[in-house]
Amino acid sequence: MVGSKPLNISLYKLAFSHSSLAKTNDSGYKESNERLEFLGDAILGSIVAEYLFKKYPFKDEGFLTEMRSRIVNRESLNLLGRKIGLANIVAFDAQSKARSPKSIYGNALEALVGAVYLDRGYIFCNKFIIKKLLIPHFDLDELINTDTNHKSKIIEWAQRENKTVAFDIINIKTVGNHKEFTANVLIGKEMMGEGFGSNKKKAEQAAAAKACGNLDI
Repeated sequence: MVGSKPLNISLYKLAFSHSSLAKTNDSGYKESNERLEFLGDAILGSIVAEYLFKKYPFKDEGFLTEMRSRIVNRESLNLLGRKIGLANIVAFDAQSKARSPKSIYGNALEALVGAVYLDRGYIFCNKFIIKKLLIPHFDLDELINTDTNHKSKIIEWAQRENKTVAFDIINIKTVGNHKEFTANVLIGKEMMGEGFGSNKKKAEQAAAAKACGNLDI
């Protein structure tokens, strides 16, 4: 998975141990992947930022920030974690509600990065992230041409046009163990878009997408 045999296998075992199964060691510390996740998050963000900085020497800070966000956001990392096989490795208590199961594989991926860094050092970790994660699994040209943050576009448009904008959750429907949120976008007092999603954020983004279409933004 990382391109070389681990030197310290215990780091990788810890990286794939979710907090829902954490056991207290002799020192009274609960062993889970959360500390490695913290470390990996910082390293992953830093290496991706450096890669983008060098690849796009004439792009501004806003472009670089948006691109990094699209690569290392929670949804993207969860999908990537599944792609590289973490769903077959990560151990967790399926009955635990301490953390959303949807975030487990993205968190484990960050923990894996932390483990690789501690096990093999920065240079090896840099190559792992670029050659094993970033280049094979992300089409940067496609990311550039895909504007997924419709909510930000609406807010920026409203500021330029000196208009007020509000996002409201107008309904939450529960079906079994799932919820469906309904959101709308108000420009002034006029409803410009309605959207649906499995959480508040997705519903607001869907509504914002509709509003962008209605406003021809």
